Amino acid sequence: MSHLFPKLAAAAALTALIFASPAQAATKSEVLTNANATINHLRSDPAFATAKSMLQNARAVYIVPKLIKGGFIFGAEGGQGVLLRRTGRTWSEPKFYDMGSASFGLQAGLQQAELVFIINSQAALDGIEKGNFKLGAGAGITVVNLSSGAEGATTSRGGDIVVWTSGSGAYAGLTFNGTVISPDKDFNATPAGAQSQGLRKNLGNVW
Repeated sequence: MSHLFPKLAAAAALTALIFASPAQAATKSEVLTNANATINHLRSDPAFATAKSMLQNARAVYIVPKLIKGGFIFGAEGGQGVLLRRTGRTWSEPKFYDMGSASFGLQAGLQQAELVFIINSQAALDGIEKGNFKLGAGAGITVVNLSSGAEGATTSRGGDIVVWTSGSGAYAGLTFNGTVISPDKDFNATPAGAQSQGLRKNLGNVW
């Protein structure tokens, strides 16, 4: 068995490099542009009507326009996103947060997905904003998947966080146990820029 460990370690390292690179390569401008495109994609989804009604009382939204997940035996996922708080009838300036996790299991294939986290509770929002927030059973936060076009999606209203996803690939769906959401200190060190106004306006027009 000892000869197997170097191969497994190499596979894990390779997976991390492959699936971390898309998130690392994105610029602040690209993340904002892609987040805006994700909002437009959400508009055309059959599940959007339910998502729209949920957002009337949402505390914030976290948009991850490109989550990459994949690997054989070892799996990894990661992506960059923006968090916008609801401020009355408008939305705050976006703050940048990275999402990532690793898993071990019999997995094969590649999935790329867009995510919109509808954050309903103050506890969930506080957890994310404090940094290094880990989703899972120990977090005391309920996360519900609102699948693209899912029937009966209105039953998902009770979650602290409701996640809309639009993905493709070999995975039937996404799970978030062990996922960590952390602030991107480099991106947040300077103002988001002019493109943030377009994103805020788009959100305001939709919700």
